[in-house]
Amino acid sequence: MIDLQRDGDVYVLRFDEGENRFSPGFLGAVEEALDTVAESDGPGALVTVGTGKFYSNGLDLEWLGANQDRFEEYLKRVHGMFARVLELPMPTFAAVNGHAFAGGAMLALCHDTVVMRTDRGYFCLPEVDLGMSFTPGMNALLKERLPRATAHEAMLTGRRYTAEQAREAGIVQRTAAEDEVLPAAVELAAASAGRGGGTVARIRADLYRPVLDALHGPALP
Repeated sequence: MIDLQRDGDVYVLRFDEGENRFSPGFLGAVEEALDTVAESDGPGALVTVGTGKFYSNGLDLEWLGANQDRFEEYLKRVHGMFARVLELPMPTFAAVNGHAFAGGAMLALCHDTVVMRTDRGYFCLPEVDLGMSFTPGMNALLKERLPRATAHEAMLTGRRYTAEQAREAGIVQRTAAEDEVLPAAVELAAASAGRGGGTVARIRADLYRPVLDALHGPALP
């Protein structure tokens, strides 16, 4: 389901659970992997990647439907995962190998750099079409990580962005063909791994303090 490997100074965290929705088991495995990464010494960088045609489709709506009484608890764990990536003491890169929808799209945006596959997959925030609003933490994340006009369009229309459209809109920083997405992200990560982890963490925490405060705060309005 979750596989963490180290390639030199680069940690590669692979999601391999179908659509990679945020089930409790998925969240627990990611939390454990991020603990390992955060505790590492010396140079380091993190790359996350999905498998097949999915990076992640976000919240596990089926599980939520059967566990409505745990909705806020669940959202706090999702927010905690987002915050943990933002707080990691190393550069971070999302290798978006396929669809990144809803919470999966937000997870990608928690990374410093996003590399997206060109020939398949969309970046999409479909909440408006699902009759769902964004939590305060999600709102803060999207407003900080997306250009204002892009956030407005993506959040209010549910537009599906291809890789090239996402790059033009300022959502992703680089695009690559299927077999180059992960290598490109690893190459970028290796080049950045020598930057001081503690310094990176402090700068990012200061830069995104309102986002982190919102993610660590109440999950619901």
